[in-house]
Amino acid sequence: MPPVNPLATRPVPLLLRDFAIPSVIAMLVSSLYNIVDQIFIGQGVGLAGNAATNVAFPLSTVCIAVALLLGIGGAAHFSLSLGAGKREEAARAAGCACTLMLLGGLVIALAAELFLTPMLRAFGATATLLPYAAAYTRITALGFPFVVLSTGMSSLIRADGSPRYSMACMLTGAILNTVLDPLFIFGFHWGMEGAALATVIGQVASGALALRYAARFRSVRLTRDDLRPRLSLLGTIASLGMAGCVNQLAMMAVQIVLNNTLTYFGARSVYGAEIPLACAGIIIKVNMLCMAFVIGIAQAIQPIAGFNYGARQYARVRQTYRCAVTAATVVSVVAFICFQLFPRHIISIFGDGSEQYYLFAERFFRIYMFCTFLNGVQPVTSNFFSSIGKATRGALLALTRQTFFLLPLLALLPRWFGGIDAVMFAGPIADTAAFALAMGMVVREMRLLSRGEEGARIARDVPPAAG
Repeated sequence: MPPVNPLATRPVPLLLRDFAIPSVIAMLVSSLYNIVDQIFIGQGVGLAGNAATNVAFPLSTVCIAVALLLGIGGAAHFSLSLGAGKREEAARAAGCACTLMLLGGLVIALAAELFLTPMLRAFGATATLLPYAAAYTRITALGFPFVVLSTGMSSLIRADGSPRYSMACMLTGAILNTVLDPLFIFGFHWGMEGAALATVIGQVASGALALRYAARFRSVRLTRDDLRPRLSLLGTIASLGMAGCVNQLAMMAVQIVLNNTLTYFGARSVYGAEIPLACAGIIIKVNMLCMAFVIGIAQAIQPIAGFNYGARQYARVRQTYRCAVTAATVVSVVAFICFQLFPRHIISIFGDGSEQYYLFAERFFRIYMFCTFLNGVQPVTSNFFSSIGKATRGALLALTRQTFFLLPLLALLPRWFGGIDAVMFAGPIADTAAFALAMGMVVREMRLLSRGEEGARIARDVPPAAG
């Protein structure tokens, strides 16, 4: 008789803790790649360097989107299959996802090298910023396959019950990047190119460690046949990972629109085009640090909720969601307090600027991030739906804040209400609307799970019919 999986029996709060801590650390490390670069570039290159990394950032977002599509999708199918006792199907899901991650990263890297200049212009690069952004991105594109591989594999590794190994993969790359950044920028005086090279070296190290795990899965053993891409599996994996992918692509679209809006209206204001671009880039990446905690918690529920949903243990599924959303909300409230009380202190970490620069940054921080305390609910709820196989609802929720609310607001508010200041109010309006929709959808789902829980209990209590 095979041993009982701890996902089915261990107390949910302890499981969530064990999966969330490495997942949060892995997400923090992923965020730190960009933040560390931004800090050292701000200190070594200046405002133009900070603005240039903001312009280049959408390409990194594409990599994360593909990684989440295949990684979360593959991990969700893997967990659901294991929970249902289908080990061969679980192995095929993991192997197919691994191969597709590597191929996806190669395609993005090639596209970035071939179409770099028009892409950066579309992302909001001015004539002043284009050389900085191009120098940085031309090198970082070499690491894109490893970004996709390490980020996507981290979800599969956690689903296989090895969250600490997943954390170690990301931590190794981040440590290398943090050590090499000041050496290359200040020691060798390589500027933007040095920051980019440090990033790529860290990404290669993380990707290599993640790839090594493919030969040592704990729950299944991958064969060469499992690594073969299958169209039937691709459809299932993509549907389950769609929520995370769509959310990242929506973030990319928001950043492109935000960059272009700030460039256009900033050039017509007292701030100029570069100050708003630099400030927005810093604020978005600082918020990513906060969201790393939230998304790490959201990703941690995937193996727990997925396995127990597949095993029809609905009470544990509901408890998993409640614990996760409570933890994510606590994090969001702490971030809100920091953003409102210490905006200048946070901005100053990324280099010096004029008083006008600081005034704009403080105002943008306080207004744009005013409803941060609500932001723990939507990512957890979106990932929860994907984890239990309801990919359409997960993808819909992932789209709400960025695509349905924030994008139209960024495009319309500045034109309706007087330019660059109106951009700032798009954030809290979108956050509030996304929170309300997520709550409405999850309340209904909790009622359905409660009924399923009651039905499963009755089925266990009723004896089989005679004969």
